[in-house]
Amino acid sequence: MTAINTNSTNKSQPSNPPADSKEQVSHFMKQLQDEICAGLEEVDGKGKFKEDSWLREEGGGGRSRVLTDGGILEQGGVNFSEVWGSHLPPSILKQRPEAEGHGFYATGTSMVLHPRSPYIPTVHLNFRYFEAGPVWWFGGGVDLTPYYPFAEDAAHFHRTLKASCDRHHPEYHPVFKYWCDEYFYLKHRQETRGVGGLFFDYQDGTGELYKGPHPDKAAADYSNNLGEIKHRSWDDIFSFIQDCGKSFLPAYIPIIKKRKDLEYGERERNFQLYRRGRYVEFNLVYDRGTIFGLQTNGRTESILMSLPPLVRWQYNYQPEPNSPEAELYETFLKPQDWVNWQAS
Repeated sequence: MTAINTNSTNKSQPSNPPADSKEQVSHFMKQLQDEICAGLEEVDGKGKFKEDSWLREEGGGGRSRVLTDGGILEQGGVNFSEVWGSHLPPSILKQRPEAEGHGFYATGTSMVLHPRSPYIPTVHLNFRYFEAGPVWWFGGGVDLTPYYPFAEDAAHFHRTLKASCDRHHPEYHPVFKYWCDEYFYLKHRQETRGVGGLFFDYQDGTGELYKGPHPDKAAADYSNNLGEIKHRSWDDIFSFIQDCGKSFLPAYIPIIKKRKDLEYGERERNFQLYRRGRYVEFNLVYDRGTIFGLQTNGRTESILMSLPPLVRWQYNYQPEPNSPEAELYETFLKPQDWVNWQAS
């Protein structure tokens, strides 16, 4: 690895976004929502998304699409939002204080799918764009939360995401993969939410790739060794976001097709409902999208559509030794190099 321009006194400045930046990103986010919904309806074979359009009193609105009781999906939501206002909430200003005192614009597409089969993982996607006075940035990610351990599924998911990263920068994937492992982590449980994927934020084409809150962890360490990455334009970052968004269906649909006909029983279903509790805990305690939505008076039904329709908690659950459930805890809930996994 070669460090590029590590002189902190010579930080590059973000390029100016194009005059129609908001229109470009908004159009793509709606298009992504359309493409994902169409692909999911096709593979589900039964369910159809129902759309609710909504307006936000302070400015903006969105369209929420939810599918329930489908052939594959017990519940899935794919949302588009586009909001603006006079000031950003504290959760954002803490990271981007230079946006203080400026009006903001934010748009994005977010999705959470909860399949009925315990053998098909829950999956999450979110891509977003902000402008606030002199600053702009993109953020987002995709991550997979399996209930039963199929290593080939995790490997396929990660390899597809890596390919979309590598088309834009060779260091995107390692940094954003580490960042994902660190972000989707339940500190009170000391376990990851799933097998990860990609996560990134505050990408404005300047400085180091990692711009997160943990300077002592793997993502920051790897990024710091690279130094300041060569300046990337608004168009460069937007192109990367588009490629990541379009990689979702190829990353996830093959997993559905491979697992949808596997038979399962009450034991597997109960374990899935128990593990869904972790999803609830993360989204209500840590998830920044949930926090942002609530702090900006977003539509509550849309913000909380990520929660599963059925869930259970069990006091002091311990998996049986040498069981598939134990393998999930021992291997799949710890960061792994899934890209280089090989079948034994």
